[in-house]
Amino acid sequence: MMRRLLLALVLALFVLPFAFLPALSLAGQWRYPDLLPLEWTLSHWMGATGRHWATDAATSLALALPVACASTAAGFISARFLAWHPKRRLWLTLAYFPYAFSPVIYAHCLKYFFNVSQLSGTFAGVLLAQFILTYPFAILLFFSHFDRRMRAMEDLVYTLGGSMWTAFRRVLVPVSRPALLVCFFQVFLISWFEYGLTSVIGLGQVRTLTIAVFQYIGEANVYVAALAACLICLPPLALLWLNQRYVFRSSSWQG
Repeated sequence: MMRRLLLALVLALFVLPFAFLPALSLAGQWRYPDLLPLEWTLSHWMGATGRHWATDAATSLALALPVACASTAAGFISARFLAWHPKRRLWLTLAYFPYAFSPVIYAHCLKYFFNVSQLSGTFAGVLLAQFILTYPFAILLFFSHFDRRMRAMEDLVYTLGGSMWTAFRRVLVPVSRPALLVCFFQVFLISWFEYGLTSVIGLGQVRTLTIAVFQYIGEANVYVAALAACLICLPPLALLWLNQRYVFRSSSWQG
């Protein structure tokens, strides 16, 4: 009985935040200490068509997809060479360097170079800034993936007369498909929820859903902010479903 009670409590802690946001977006008035809203309304959702949600979502998607693809591919290739490099410990330490600062501080460190190159306030500048942030993350994620087993399989390809391109295409990429999908999902979420670099490098000119949420929170419009947060959560939930359906299934099949 106690175990079931603890399990229900843990599930409630994870479920309640996801239930709170839709409830807040449908609330007309919800004041402390009321447990539930005083009234329910669809006005916030009906008024969403008059806002720039589609443009904000398209901007977020246009940033997250190429950043995830580029960082995953570049991180995978880089990790393959760095994992077996004589100075791999040094490279691993350097890969941690961007995460020694908060994203906002790191963005201000990069802002000078983006101002000089006239990339500040542009979509391309935010795209490059997010890639700079996520590329080392992909390297760190793949670093331990290239172990002795991966090295032995690649050496076997060379022994049989294959080239490096053949090793990547026929062995390394197919074997690493679950890890590639996990990295893609993780980097996509980092880019999708990223705020510090986007706000500093974008100069308010590149508006994403995350920027919109913070803007509405700053305006004390918690109901519309909850609506924007609901829209933000949709892609992560879809990726979670894909991760459960394909990545875990592929991993269990290989195991």
